[in-house]
Amino acid sequence: MYCTECGEKLTLMFKQDEGLVPYCKACGEYRFPRFATAVSMVVTNRNKDKIMLAKHNGNDDYILFAGYVKKGETAEKAVTREFKEETRLDTVKFKYMGSRYHEPKNVLMLNFLIMAENGEACPDPNELAEVKWFEPSEALEAIRKDSTAEAFLKNALNEIKKL
Repeated sequence: MYCTECGEKLTLMFKQDEGLVPYCKACGEYRFPRFATAVSMVVTNRNKDKIMLAKHNGNDDYILFAGYVKKGETAEKAVTREFKEETRLDTVKFKYMGSRYHEPKNVLMLNFLIMAENGEACPDPNELAEVKWFEPSEALEAIRKDSTAEAFLKNALNEIKKL
């Protein structure tokens, strides 16, 4: 890790009430790690009996819908914007479900359960190869095992059962 201000190599140093934190000797400052924030969406239909998953171009895995939160944008705005951009469908309502740090992309994922407006999805051809509705059990089978997406999907399916 390197200092975002001067480029000096950081060292871990103990900070009271924080533990080991990256420290820049040149600046004399602690540099807390920075990472992007993204939204992840478990999409259901109005009857709450189907889950929509997507495939990105050039990828065989089904995934949850997701996108980065833009500077100055709320997570809630990112949810509706990203889903609309990727499918051309509106979001009827949504509920925040939880967060999880996703190390492979150094991103904090904020997960939402969303209800999609009825209609035919038109996947953005620049991003998505396919979107498809699944029965809940089929969605669990289709999503990558032991992934952040699987954890979010399981949590959302438990919430749907309660409703």
